[in-house]
Amino acid sequence: MSARPYGEGVLTVGVDLAAEAVRTAVAWVEWSAGRAFVKDVAVGADDDLIIEAIKGAGKAGIDCPLGWPELFVSFVSAHRAGDVVVPGGLGRDWRRDLALRVTDRAVHERTGLRPLSVSADRIAHPAMRCAALLARLAVETGTAVARDGGGPVVEVYPAASLKEWGLPYRGYKRTENAEARGRMIDALLAAAPWLSLGDHESACRRSDDAADAVIAALTARAAACGLVTVPGPAQVANAVTEGWIAIPTTPLDALR
Repeated sequence: MSARPYGEGVLTVGVDLAAEAVRTAVAWVEWSAGRAFVKDVAVGADDDLIIEAIKGAGKAGIDCPLGWPELFVSFVSAHRAGDVVVPGGLGRDWRRDLALRVTDRAVHERTGLRPLSVSADRIAHPAMRCAALLARLAVETGTAVARDGGGPVVEVYPAASLKEWGLPYRGYKRTENAEARGRMIDALLAAAPWLSLGDHESACRRSDDAADAVIAALTARAAACGLVTVPGPAQVANAVTEGWIAIPTTPLDALR
């Protein structure tokens, strides 16, 4: 696969990243004259396609953790050196501190949703691929990727974006939930009549990976316009290494 050239409009890209290409989707959305048009959607995206898509976009949203919790990294390093300091209580709170990033807590506080733990769940497998992609992107562009969302890449969470926009955000995953996914797409198009899925509407109805890639591209637009959450003073240092999930702070219509 190779990235495809587009017109002069502002382009955002969304990446629904999985550990393997077969479940990875990329969406390109072009913005012009108060409208947005899905130029392409690719399901089964390999590393080359992802890199070229990000390099060609004004902003790219990746649905995957961009880093690991600082406390978890320190814990693993100490364990490797045989120098783990055992806290007073080895209970749930201690393990949660190792499992959750600062941004995961912030998302839960704002939306009630709980992102998967990159240090204690299967999302770690896509995160490993993501780390390699970000390293390759830094080499090819000559600039390190800002994990706090301040650069060309931002971490996104489609379910949280959908919820903040007042759209259906649960139960649309997997092939057997095509009907629920169809209702979500219907609600999205009703809320954003300026958005055209074009020839790719059927792909979004058929594949939750494709649908999430489009939502990721829309969230990237929100981030590019400064319409998302950003780390507070006490969160900045962690966001730089752990990553920061950008959550929309305005209605969907503001993206125009």
